[in-house]
Amino acid sequence: MNGLEQVQALLAAGKQPPIGETLAFSLVEVAKGHAVFEGVPDRRAYNPLGTIHGGYAATLLDSACGIATHSALQEGQSYTTLELKVAYHRAMTEQTGLVRATGTVISIGRRVAFADAKLTDAEGRLLASATSTLLVISQ
Repeated sequence: MNGLEQVQALLAAGKQPPIGETLAFSLVEVAKGHAVFEGVPDRRAYNPLGTIHGGYAATLLDSACGIATHSALQEGQSYTTLELKVAYHRAMTEQTGLVRATGTVISIGRRVAFADAKLTDAEGRLLASATSTLLVISQ
């Protein structure tokens, strides 16, 4: 199966990437070169300052970039993240509610893929954004 078929099969089986269980977020949409995760951050993700830890946003953004890239892979290919650059635009708290990370492949070649993602709240306000460089691995 190609990457999109693999992710579609995961969703059809009612499964999710395991990291989503830990941080309570889910893959809700996938198409070739596109992936969307949703979650509701709560106090379990708080940092000592009383806001959601930046790692929560980074994990959703990395997941969105990664699965968007996975969905564009050919049969026999895999990937790994080489670099993730995150910009934080607005703090989150447990009152933020539902957040949505949308990832898109910018370009994909034989060895490297580039993707970006945006994390928004239910009103569409930008919370964080990321760019990612991913290594495409032929098996």
